[in-house]
Parts: sequence; C-alpha cells; structure tokens
Amino acid sequence: MNKAQPTPYPDVNAILQELLVSVQAILGAHFIGMYLDGSLTGSDFDQDSDIDFVVVSDEDISSELFVGLQTMHDRLGTLDSPWAIQLEGSYLSQQALRRYDPTHALHPNIERGPGERLKMADHGDAWLVHLAILRERGITLVGPAPQTLIEPVSPQDLRRAMLGVVHGWAANLLANPSEIGSRGYQSYVVLAQCRILYTLDSGTVASKRVAARWAQASLDGRWAPLIERAWEGRHHPDMPPAPEDLNETLQFIRYTMVRSQQDERAMDEAGRPHP
Repeated sequence: MNKAQPTPYPDVNAILQELLVSVQAILGAHFIGMYLDGSLTGSDFDQDSDIDFVVVSDEDISSELFVGLQTMHDRLGTLDSPWAIQLEGSYLSQQALRRYDPTHALHPNIERGPGERLKMADHGDAWLVHLAILRERGITLVGPAPQTLIEPVSPQDLRRAMLGVVHGWAANLLANPSEIGSRGYQSYVVLAQCRILYTLDSGTVASKRVAARWAQASLDGRWAPLIERAWEGRHHPDMPPAPEDLNETLQFIRYTMVRSQQDERAMDEAGRPHP
C-alpha cells in the first residue's frame, strides 16, 4: 500500500487525504506524522467500521491549535461522504506516544458519529491496545515508522491493561446497564469482552473478528450464539438491543470478570517471589 493510496478503499483514502492536508496546515512545524490503526490495519474493515487514526505532534496540542483542529473536524463532519462522520482518532505528542503514562493521558480525541466534536479525553488503560496495534501493524500516511516512535508493549502490560478495563469500564456497565442503549453498543460490548479475554489468554492483541472466532471456539459454548448475534448487530447499530441479548451481555460481562479475577490471581502468583 503506498502513501497516496494507504487503503484499498478510494472513498476512505479521499477523506484521509482531506484530513491529512488539513491537519498539516493547522499544525505546521509541530506536525510529526499521521497513522492508521484499528480494523484498517487488518482484514476486518467493512462498511460498518470506523477510521482509526493517530496524529503525532512535537509537543502537546496548545489551546489555540485545539480550537483550529476542532473547527476543522466540524467542517469535515459536514462533507458529502459517509466516512466523514466515521473518523475516530487522537492527537498525541511524541513524548506521550512513546510509552503509556496514566499521569499524561489527557489528549484531544474525536469519536465516530454525527455531531461528534473534538474534545479532551482521558486515554485510559485500553490505549495500550492502540499503541500495540499502531507499533506492530500501523499504516503510515506521513512520518517516521511507528516502531521508532513507540516502545514495545509487553504481554504483561497488555494483560494488566485489560484488567484495568474490566475493573473500570466493564464494572461500570454492570452497575449502569442502561448505558447499553443501542444494538450497536451492545454488540460492541460483547465483542470487546472477546478481545479482553483473548488478550488475557495470549498476551497479544487481536481484531474483533479474530477474537470473536477464538471466543466461540475456546470459551463455554453458551456464549457462541450471543457472539454471533453481536457480529451481525454491528450492521444495525441504531436499533434497540433485544432484551434477551442485553441480559446475556450482562451475564457475559460477569463471566469476563470472573475469568479476569482468576487470571489476575495467576499473574500475582507468578510475580510473587518464592521462598
């Protein structure tokens, strides 16, 4: 894949080119590089995927530059392209990108969807997954190779990050199930549990599809139909979740929490010095 056509999808390349040119114009000499991660780096990308990107600058984005980037994203969101509202990405300094630092984790970010705006967002434990994908499989639009910008992410760090996601995000969903208000998000939650369990098992990162197939083959068989419906649910994101699927999703989260507690104890035992 060449830098002029970074993906096999002309419409995606067109919106990426518009984003790249606009970002370079705003950041000027502060611009270091722009990269793709997520499903575009593998074989899972389809018409219901988002476009995951990361922009790297020489220092943290200033308030003035943030306003310029926010205005630019507002403009892009009005373009006559279905991909214009599927951009999902973050702006990090070269220092912040090199290794995950929870004390330096507030960065500009935009989520996919109509009406979404660039905002300052905390990049929590799950950001390590993005770093691992970006370092090993990221697509460079402009800039140095990502391996030169990002330190290796160890299997143990990935496992610990997933435990943090379970303790935080997943536990919050159990406490507030009304947050799972659409079939699209319900599907995302199920597939995210598959990825969490895959990483806890292997210490590596897999795409949603690979993790889903692994989970169907490796976990208790009662989850396989739910996972299959979750994959199909991606194509109907705005529908309400079926009540039975919502209940099963909450049960699957509980299952993930139990499995993660077992993995956490095993990791603690492995790291404890023996007499």
